[in-house]
Amino acid sequence: MSSARQRLGRAGEDLARRHLQQAGYDVLEANYRTRGGEIDLVARRDGVLVFVEVRTRGGGRLGPPEESVDAKKQARLVAMAEEYMQAQEAGDVDWRIDVVAIELDSRGKVARLEVIENAVEL
Repeated sequence: MSSARQRLGRAGEDLARRHLQQAGYDVLEANYRTRGGEIDLVARRDGVLVFVEVRTRGGGRLGPPEESVDAKKQARLVAMAEEYMQAQEAGDVDWRIDVVAIELDSRGKVARLEVIENAVEL
């Protein structure tokens, strides 16, 4: 991954974290590594464990960021969430996967930030 893409991704994750905290999410983990990859954010809101995938796009290219969470990525997200819960011995808890879609304009300003709850069917 190019350093420009990494910077864009990190900036998006920072924006998402702040937005979620302001919306009442308690962020428990950031960039949690599993065998299957990385969970961007793990949070809790209203007693529900929330796994958050952050997708950031700049300059209006390639379509809406949430469209990049295809069926293969969704399956990986579910597997990573299950691995997290097993490692944390979370037991029988309510959980979901949200996607935070962020679009930046050509100047790098937020044009859209949307939290899509239950973005992945479990």
